[in-house]
Amino acid sequence: MRSKPESSPNMTQGAYDDLRAELLTCRIMPGSRLKIQELCERFSVSLGAIREALSRLSSEGLVVAEPQRGFRATPISAADLQDLTMTRVELDQICLRRAIALGTVEWEARLVAAAHRLGRTAERAAEDPARSNDEWAEAHAAFHLALIDGCASPWLIHLHSQLYAQSERYRRLSVPLADGKRDVGREHQDLVDAVLARDAELAVKLLTEHSNATTRILLQAAVDGGPGLAEMGKPPVRKREPAPARVPQH
Repeated sequence: MRSKPESSPNMTQGAYDDLRAELLTCRIMPGSRLKIQELCERFSVSLGAIREALSRLSSEGLVVAEPQRGFRATPISAADLQDLTMTRVELDQICLRRAIALGTVEWEARLVAAAHRLGRTAERAAEDPARSNDEWAEAHAAFHLALIDGCASPWLIHLHSQLYAQSERYRRLSVPLADGKRDVGREHQDLVDAVLARDAELAVKLLTEHSNATTRILLQAAVDGGPGLAEMGKPPVRKREPAPARVPQH
């Protein structure tokens, strides 16, 4: 009699989706060690499901496998952020230029719908204004995909999605550091207007500035004496309460 499979495809996909969401939202902080047994209990899935999810996330660059030491959430750094931003900007410029040149009316309609949804969604979490609203983050990802998905290249869209996922962790960490002077909604609308006008030069310029803004916020925070990027990716250290003074015995 055959033994029952350790994990079903649905369980494996669920483990992957849940773990990926925790990594992207920084609920699992960058650099954190990922203990398989703890993850099984956290997501109520089997060892096999977690191992396969970790393997997939490792291939996406969201998890790193360390020989003899298991898995860790991919660390962050200023150098990585700068390299990631440069690569994302270069790729998105190619995607956006192609989309403006080749995009159909249906593409324009998808972009307008994505922008409308994003504009009608609260950016900050109601219970914690220093945290990004998960629904807004989902709408934001859909908007950026809609910007470039008229480029008629599955490979470019695939690479865009990978780079966007990597940058999302940095964007989440930048939310509490924003000084309130940045009008993200206006940035998005200006982008839509330039795209609909088929003004490739202006659209590329606006998208580049939009993508660079998060990088500037994080790097400036470190320059101004705030925590460095490595420290931002760590949970706060709890201060130990001083031990009560001992009363002398008589």
